[in-house]
This record gives sequence, C-alpha cells and structure tokens, in this order.
Amino acid sequence: MSLPAPSRPRAGFAALSLCAAALVAGCEKESRRVLPPLEVPVAEVAKRDTPLAFELVAQMRGMVDVDVRPRVEGYVTSVAYVEGTEVKRGQLLFTIDDRPFLEKVAQQEAVLARAEAVLAHADADVGMYTPLAARKAVSQRELENALAQQKAARATVAAARAELEEAKINLGFTRITSPVNGLAGRAQSKAGDLVGPANPAPLAVVSTVDPIRASVYVREADFLRFERARLARLKAGGPDVENRDAHMILSDGSSYPGRGKVILVDRAVDPATGAIRVDFAFPNPDRLLRPGAYARLFAEYDVVKGALLVPQPAVAELQNLYTVMVVTPEGKAETRSVKMGPKAGPDWIVESGLKEGERVIVAGAEKLRDGMAVKTLPAGGK
Repeated sequence: MSLPAPSRPRAGFAALSLCAAALVAGCEKESRRVLPPLEVPVAEVAKRDTPLAFELVAQMRGMVDVDVRPRVEGYVTSVAYVEGTEVKRGQLLFTIDDRPFLEKVAQQEAVLARAEAVLAHADADVGMYTPLAARKAVSQRELENALAQQKAARATVAAARAELEEAKINLGFTRITSPVNGLAGRAQSKAGDLVGPANPAPLAVVSTVDPIRASVYVREADFLRFERARLARLKAGGPDVENRDAHMILSDGSSYPGRGKVILVDRAVDPATGAIRVDFAFPNPDRLLRPGAYARLFAEYDVVKGALLVPQPAVAELQNLYTVMVVTPEGKAETRSVKMGPKAGPDWIVESGLKEGERVIVAGAEKLRDGMAVKTLPAGGK
C-alpha cells in the first residue's frame, strides 16, 4: 500500500510567510528613516525703547449734553428749529400753547389790583387814625386795628405780586430755548403732543461737540500702572500725563487726525466693573465725530527704555505661567519659561528669560517637542 503525496497548499503557505517577513523588515527599515525638519516662522528678540499705551474702546459724548425739558405742562404748538442742525444759546426750539398762561397772568393782575386797592384804603385809615389817636379823639384800640389791617393788606399785595411774577415766569416757559450753543438732535415731541415736567423723555438733546468728549474705562490694574508712571515722571521733572496726546482709530479703520488730551479722571473705581472712567477731549471742527459713536483709543502713558520685545503670538500662557519656544544655535526647538511685562502694540515686553537676538517660534510651536530639529523661516514669509 503506497503513502499519499505531500499536499501543495503547505508549500504555498511557506512562500507566503517568507513574503510577510520580508515586508515587515521593509517597514522597520522605513520607520528608521529620519523625517525632514519642520518649517517654522521665527522672529528675533528685539531691543528698543518702547512706548506703552492703553488700547481701549472709547465712546463719544458731547462735551456738554443738555436734555431740553418742558418746565410747564401744555400742548406743543410748534417745533421751531431744524432737527440735527447747529443752534445758538437762546434760540427758540419749541413753543407750548400759551393761552392758559396768558389767562393766568390776567387773573393775577386783577388779584394784585384788588389787593393794592385794599392796601390804599388801609393806608388812608392809618393816616386818619394816627393824629386822632394822638389827640385822644379815637381810642388806641382803633388805631391798632387800622395798623393791623394795613399790615395784612401789604402782605396780600406782596403775595399777589409773587403769584403774578410766577404766572409771568410760567408764561415765559411756554417758549423753550436752547441753553447752549450746540448740535440739536431730533425732536422727541411734535406739535399736538401733551408735555410737562413729569415726561420721562426730553423734548430734545443739545450737545456741544467741538471739542468732543471720548470716554474710556480703564481697568484698576492698568490705572495703577498709569498713575505710577505719571507720578514717576512728575518726580523726575517730566510732563504730566494731561500733556500727552491720545489718538483714535475710527470704526471704518481710518486714523482720526485730531489728538486728544485728558480732561477727566473720575474720582472712584466702579465696584461693579473694577474700572475707572477717563475722558479725553478731541477737536472736532468738521463735526465728523458724533455722540454715541465708538472708536479705538490709544493713549501713551510711559516709555520703557531698552525693552526686549517678542511678537504676541510667540507667547503661550497657562495659569499665569508664560513660555516661548526658541530655536537653539544647533537648530533645535527648546521651551523657555519667561516673565512677561505689558503688551506694546503687536509685541510683548519680556522682563526675563530671553536675550536680544535669540530666535522665537511665532507659529506652530504646538507641533514641536524639545530637541526636535526645525527649519526656520522669517515670520510672515515663506
């Protein structure tokens, strides 16, 4: 009896195993291949005198914003100005129906006339009783009664004159004029509206806008730096901060040509926001700036001599700890702990941890580990 011949599938499996082993060896060789250095943009640590400035959101306000309100109640009969135009102090803005007030004046004139007539009669009685009482022709009691009536009549006349004056003042309040020279806004009330002192909204607002007021809110920590720099400058005999210019970038990205001066540092920090209000005055002869508009305001408050600067994107922050990644002379990435100062435009002042001329990685540091080789490119270039 003969034995069966060996099966061919076993031979095929052996050949397949040899191929797999060769493939694994090839992959191990591929994994040992050195990857090319990662290209990263870098910037050199620069050293120069650097001005420090606040960059804050400013809101425009009139140098004086006056709410024009009625002081008597009545119906508006006319709006006497062109809305949105310049008005002069004393210029008529609104009129209120004056007929009830004219009638009140006439009534009070009649009351005063009657009171004056009574006073004249009392004066005559006193003039008559005084010599008679001296001759004992009338009793002293009659003279005293005449004097009392005279005194009461004089008081009545004084009260009537005061009420007449009040009526005339109220009549004058039916003509509402501008209290200042300025730009008058739209009329909040029109002819036929009933208005009065209890109305919550003003009839209009008049603002003086040349110069115009730009208000910013400075954080308490920034304000402390601001004040320390100001006091140090004054101690050294330098100018006060009020003599320093501020400039603005408007909402369309343009730079406003006028320069502003500090006119107000408020008396207190707002406990709700932790900020203090600071106002600047900007010239506004063309009325380009209007109350309510917003702009970015830059106000220089100090100059750091020989400051070390790095671009802000180069700095990583974690729980108030700051690091940058530098490129060593050997072309390797290295993480460096640094102490940062205030920001200055697109840059950041380094207080310690870096030296002038060292190269910091501006972008892509999150892809690197210490010791990795890198190929440097100029920041913003290829």
